[in-house]
Amino acid sequence: MRHRNAGRKLNRDSAHRLAMLRNMVTSLLEHERIVTTLPKAKELRRVAEKMITLGKRGDLHARRQAASYVRSKALVTKLFNDLAPQYANRQGGYTRIIRTGVRPGDAASMALIELVNYEAPAPAAPQAEEQSGAEA
Repeated sequence: MRHRNAGRKLNRDSAHRLAMLRNMVTSLLEHERIVTTLPKAKELRRVAEKMITLGKRGDLHARRQAASYVRSKALVTKLFNDLAPQYANRQGGYTRIIRTGVRPGDAASMALIELVNYEAPAPAAPQAEEQSGAEA
């Protein structure tokens, strides 16, 4: 029985699972949106929200705790200086999971996990065509 056993094992041993979640949190904080399987996204949400909560605390101990989990010092700085102030007035729920269907190879349910304040970058205007037309 699994009474009081929280979390998913994701068919991995504990070291692999920890490394995978650390890499995924790092990628999520860097890109603010990633595509993964639904069970991984649900586990990632738990860890990512804890990292943002550490960023909101903002003290030295929280910064060191986040640095021990996130794999990049630059992303820890981004977490504390850029992301945490965006969520200062929010009491949790910093991520959003959007189901995107199934993966063609193995029919695994896929999901997109993103930070709530994520804004997709605007498509760049084709500048190369304008420059070549101006020279001719």
